[in-house]
Amino acid sequence: MKKLVALLLCLMMLPILPAVAETAEMLVVYASVPADWSWPCVWAWSSDGTNAFASWPGDLMEPDPANEGWYYIYLPSGMESVIINANDGSVQTDEIKIDKQSAWIKVAEDKTFSVFFEALTTGEAPAYTERFTVYAQVDATWENPGIWAWEDPSGKNAFAAWPGRAMKPNENGWFSAKVPAWCNCIIINANAGSVQTIDIKDLDPADLWITVNADASFEITYDDPTALKAADITVFAKVPEDWENPCLWAWEHPSGTNVFVSWPGEALTAGEDGWYAITVPGWINSVIINAKEGSIQTADLRVDAGKDLYVTVVSAEDAAVTYEKPVE
Repeated sequence: MKKLVALLLCLMMLPILPAVAETAEMLVVYASVPADWSWPCVWAWSSDGTNAFASWPGDLMEPDPANEGWYYIYLPSGMESVIINANDGSVQTDEIKIDKQSAWIKVAEDKTFSVFFEALTTGEAPAYTERFTVYAQVDATWENPGIWAWEDPSGKNAFAAWPGRAMKPNENGWFSAKVPAWCNCIIINANAGSVQTIDIKDLDPADLWITVNADASFEITYDDPTALKAADITVFAKVPEDWENPCLWAWEHPSGTNVFVSWPGEALTAGEDGWYAITVPGWINSVIINAKEGSIQTADLRVDAGKDLYVTVVSAEDAAVTYEKPVE
């Protein structure tokens, strides 16, 4: 998993200050992608293993309304590599080096790419703003849902025209869309705006989930109803003596949801009996034991979710998983 994560990036760089003003905190990546690459995303990371986002495929890019066919995203300024991907991460480029710069990337039909560090778009990039995600689960009669968003009382709209932004269909049956953090009101609509909720006001600038019924009634929560939930488990590991400072990297397959933010994960705690241990969420089903700051590691190890497990590492190529402590 770590190797896959470390391979995901695609980007285009922007050094021309009139088009994009890089700050100490952010840079911007533009991308144009093939017509069948829907809902393009960016996965980004730095050479020390820090990922910009918690899980693959990364964060959704925004269409630039002033430059048709171009999408953009702001990234932390320390990002050095990107992968452009789309269709829920099922198509992607190889790693694209951006070296902490803004960039423009053109992705070809065969997934090859060209990277430019001079602006290929016209005008200034849209101003950076924090965003939150609105997730919606709508009645089956509500086709192609969209979202309209604004700030009350000023009336400032997030999108140029009704019915607003189309919401992305996700594999779990929910739809999603990014909204500027300054918005405190939304409407969920569908069928080309012919059906809609009432104005939903006084919202917090945080990810939210809304269930919309056929009659346009709805329920809202800020607690993710789709989140993986399970009691904690303990991962025990025994490693060779020269595996200094062993760590655990853990995630859920196939969603790619990681327990830890960056490689090599979290340090294991040494026990008196020679076993190292760490407590992690019980929903994980994949682990890697690594050491020496991640320079040596096992292969991806698939495990049963919800069970304490024991990993005996003989070498990087030889590791065994059991669910009871091995007899020595």
